[in-house]
Amino acid sequence: MSDDVGRHRTSSGPTRADGSRPTGSEGVDLVLLAEPRGFCAGVEMAIKALTWMVRAFEPPVYCYHEIVHNQVVVRRFEEQGVVFVDDVTEVPEGRPIMLSAHGSAPEVVAAARERGSFVVDAVCPLVTKVHHEVRSRADKGYSIVYIGHEGHEEAVGTMAVAPAAVHRVESVEEVGALPAFAEPVALLAQTTLSHREWAEVADAARERFPDIWTPGRSDLCFATTNRQAALVELAPRCDAVVVVGSANSSNTLALERLAVESGCPTVLRINGADELPRRSDGSVALDGTVGVTAGASAPEELVDEVLQALAPRRGVELLRVTDEDEYFPPPRNLRELVTAIGRFGGLGLGAPVAAAWSGDRAVDASAALAALD
Repeated sequence: MSDDVGRHRTSSGPTRADGSRPTGSEGVDLVLLAEPRGFCAGVEMAIKALTWMVRAFEPPVYCYHEIVHNQVVVRRFEEQGVVFVDDVTEVPEGRPIMLSAHGSAPEVVAAARERGSFVVDAVCPLVTKVHHEVRSRADKGYSIVYIGHEGHEEAVGTMAVAPAAVHRVESVEEVGALPAFAEPVALLAQTTLSHREWAEVADAARERFPDIWTPGRSDLCFATTNRQAALVELAPRCDAVVVVGSANSSNTLALERLAVESGCPTVLRINGADELPRRSDGSVALDGTVGVTAGASAPEELVDEVLQALAPRRGVELLRVTDEDEYFPPPRNLRELVTAIGRFGGLGLGAPVAAAWSGDRAVDASAALAALD
């Protein structure tokens, strides 16, 4: 990562595809690059875990739902023989199965274990925390007010932990429409919400239920919060903000909304550099100072391509609000499998896995993805 930052901060800036640089007032003058951005610890873990699965098993490997919400990541794995399904019954019996980072309903986990020869649950530990809170509060007789987006995979999986106890809301009006519960009430949330979309609804829930229980540590993902904090610092200094990430990524859309709310005159949410607006000469149709950030499921290679396309005259300035050193190891059963394969590698078996994926912390997810090509 440090090498990338050093390259980003060169003053000459990258060039256009034809080798020229913008001149005069037209074109991008400076890029402010948000830090943190891109892959969070949960996404890092999930992508590396599925990479190991691809290396360890003959295709096809099956994954329940998209491993993370990013088109490029999903397509890269599909090219390696991964099949993404929305129903575990679509998986032929005896095939390896991975469950996505967003978390799965308990009955889905059970069905996968009955059907699959080897099952890896790549759920983010922060989502697991919320599942535990739902189960614990429901067992104690609480009604649970859960702030989350309708139909989002994380919300669906979380609500399935205790469906009779959970009441999902995502607006002040929906809080007002809740019944007057006779039992104690708990307040929980989808991890990828922005603080702004959570806070107003949470305040309404506390006003409606003054004795409402809340967890000692916020359910909101620290990585989501950090990326939003960086954007809040960046957006007011920019003529345009580019958010890299897919449209089905909740945290990416939250960054887009936050940039708009921050008053930036032009906000673009793109999957990659090919979606940037262009002038007739092929240069990007943005001017002045452009901010760039990326959702928690977006690979750094996409950011690099965007920076190259923007071709800022004065280069790229890194705007860092905090350092992230959180690390989530891949699930234990997968680590044990890879260790075993590595041992057999000494006998000439499984050498590609042993050589490429020993020491998971030393290999980041972007490198693991690139190695699949």
